[in-house]
Amino acid sequence: MLWLKLLLAAATVAFSTALGYFLAGKYRARKLFFAEFARFNERYLAELSYERRPLGSFLAECSFEGEFGKTVEAFRERREISFPYSFLIKEEKTDGENYFSSLGRGDAHTQTAYFSAQAGRLKALKEGSEREAKARGELYLKLGLLAGLALVVLII
Repeated sequence: MLWLKLLLAAATVAFSTALGYFLAGKYRARKLFFAEFARFNERYLAELSYERRPLGSFLAECSFEGEFGKTVEAFRERREISFPYSFLIKEEKTDGENYFSSLGRGDAHTQTAYFSAQAGRLKALKEGSEREAKARGELYLKLGLLAGLALVVLII
């Protein structure tokens, strides 16, 4: 009978910890989104400075991960700008739409100035989302573990 209680206790702790990890997924997705967005901006600035290929060929060679990769893919295929992600606030969605609507518009000097200004904003968003993902991820894992241990105490 003791082994059954121990097995149930281990399963409860594992489940609640996994639930905490799952709940922190929003912050990991946000971190990946802004990391990929900043990387895209750096690559586009390099493209403007050196090669200056058409936007379609530049986007065709780019490959990005996560939700940002889906956004770039949709923009490349249909020139559709949408950010339907729940982890972005309204201002970030509007800024992202403005960013993508500016791609390929105007001369190289104007675009370089605009996207260089965006680099600082994207770097700040990236660093903020990394800090938040680390803090919230640890918090959710610890809360899940503690909730599981509390349930174990109640069961035993």
